Amino acid sequence: MDIGAIFFTLAVVTLVGMYVGQPFVQRRGRRSTQEDHEYSTLMADYDRAVNTLQELDFDNALGKVPVEDYPRQRAELLAKGAALLRKLDELAPSTSQKAKGQGKDAESRMEAAVASRRADSSEQKAVAVLDDDDLESMIAARRKTRNGKSAGFCPKCGKPILVSDRFCPSCGKAIN
Repeated sequence: MDIGAIFFTLAVVTLVGMYVGQPFVQRRGRRSTQEDHEYSTLMADYDRAVNTLQELDFDNALGKVPVEDYPRQRAELLAKGAALLRKLDELAPSTSQKAKGQGKDAESRMEAAVASRRADSSEQKAVAVLDDDDLESMIAARRKTRNGKSAGFCPKCGKPILVSDRFCPSCGKAIN
């Protein structure tokens, strides 16, 4: 081999090694501060409070929550969420100034967050409300298609078999 090819190969290997090893040599990672950790914790608590408030509203609509307990529980959750929003505003002054510019206090912002999540979830779970007749007709159609596919049960092992089966899928017995 030519000496120039050896030096060229050595140079390419060195450059590739430097490129691959660069992340190990340099510390480009951002170190998280105590403030970042506290902000993250507060955001998680805020999300949890909004989700809990949304679940409480849903449970109230279903009648799972006693009528006399609902307003007290809702007020407690709103107060907790508002306190979390105030703490978040103290940590992030730009968010605080934006919220003050909108003229919203913490509780109304909490209500807005619950309402927006409720709207998002209702869009995602857009299920048409069916009456009993529609539901019964859907069940009957499903049974009809399933009965058309089912050929009964295997005479040897008793497992269900389909019309298209020539052998039992469980035990392998030939189906006549």
